[in-house]
Amino acid sequence: MRAPADGYMLLMVHPPSAINATLYEKLSFNFIRDIAPVAGIMRSPFVMEVNPAVPANSVSELIAYAKVNPGKLSMASAGIGSGPHVTGELFKMMAGVDIVHVPYRGTGPALTDLIGGQVQMYFDGIPTSIEHIKSGKLRALAVTSVSRSSVLPSIPTLGDFLLGFEASFWGGVGVPKGTPAEIVRKLNIEVNAGLVDPGIRARIVELGGTDLLGSPDEFGKLIADETEKWAKVVRFSGARPD
Repeated sequence: MRAPADGYMLLMVHPPSAINATLYEKLSFNFIRDIAPVAGIMRSPFVMEVNPAVPANSVSELIAYAKVNPGKLSMASAGIGSGPHVTGELFKMMAGVDIVHVPYRGTGPALTDLIGGQVQMYFDGIPTSIEHIKSGKLRALAVTSVSRSSVLPSIPTLGDFLLGFEASFWGGVGVPKGTPAEIVRKLNIEVNAGLVDPGIRARIVELGGTDLLGSPDEFGKLIADETEKWAKVVRFSGARPD
């Protein structure tokens, strides 16, 4: 944010940029004010998964079990304020269930304990869990996107059970505020050109994602919408950083 606004210093923007605005009480910057959006790149859903020992084969069954057994289920995350954490808190908020949050330092340890049965559920990115799902080590109950995932087509969306539910990992590019509009426009054109490259498009699909082709204003709206959305969830959860 203190770098020269000349188009040579780029920032990879992703959900923590929106989540941290509320998670941290005091920051030395205001992300929306201090960063100019350039272009989105991709977004991909999380997959809601449970250890096979959990007596639920659908989201409805999991919600029913959680309501009869408040505080008995535990939900792993990749850390306080991470995408998996706030997605789980959004689920708890919308479903009205009491599930214990267990933060880990990253996806690897969370998955290890989920497979081992030390925790019962997790919202993970599809690429790191899909082989465990296929092998039967984990049971996928839903994906968190609006529509089904092309790489897990038989798995329903959470929105099928909780109307309006959506959460995803997304990424894009930002630059320091004050970067000339012509430079922002040029960078946007080049990012969008990359997204229509057949090889890049195929890789995004392979990761279970969709591209975020669009203008700087459209990416800026996504950041603003996500900041507002996750502010409500963070306040609901009462989460604070370690």
